[in-house]
Amino acid sequence: MVQSLEEAVKQGIRIAAVKCTQEAMSIDTPPQEILDALVRGMDDVGRRFKINEIFVPEMLIAARAMKESIAILEPVLVEAGIKPEFTALIGTVQGDLHDIGKNLVGMMWKGANFQVIDLGSNVPPAKFAEAVLAHKPDVVGLSALLTTTMPLMKDTVEAIREKVGDTVKIVIGGAPVTQDYADEIGADGYATDAASAVDLVRDLIGAQTG
Repeated sequence: MVQSLEEAVKQGIRIAAVKCTQEAMSIDTPPQEILDALVRGMDDVGRRFKINEIFVPEMLIAARAMKESIAILEPVLVEAGIKPEFTALIGTVQGDLHDIGKNLVGMMWKGANFQVIDLGSNVPPAKFAEAVLAHKPDVVGLSALLTTTMPLMKDTVEAIREKVGDTVKIVIGGAPVTQDYADEIGADGYATDAASAVDLVRDLIGAQTG
């Protein structure tokens, strides 16, 4: 059953993924086993995206299939005391209302079994810093799609560092963003796409693959 679930996620077949999740739960499949199948499915989606076997639309529908399955599974995971080992905070910086890329990264991180706290778009530096203090995430993701909002990434990194120093990893992404800019503003990493963002944060915080 879990193999069928993994395949449904890989193919982005939402109805099949939900059905497989429900059926696996109905026969008392260990919730961790179901979760592992979802993570493996999304790992494969990320791998195929990076070698250009699939593209953003396919990755998006797979992420949505995974998201709906996790929504069904979550109460069982909570009851069993199973929770993500790592927490990620994500948002689009102040002045920028774009959120498609940010949303996809968030879904991919959730598919990699991270707890994801999404602050939304147009998020001021102070709000990021306050959220870091409140949630104590392992990693913070900053998104910007406009060159005019990139300077807010620098302001946000500085606001976070001022509150918690280097205790949290900060990664950035978005169309105009580069590794050089990440280095310039003191971010810990830069990802070109949602699949790479999964590998990046895993490397930065030492998370194991599913």
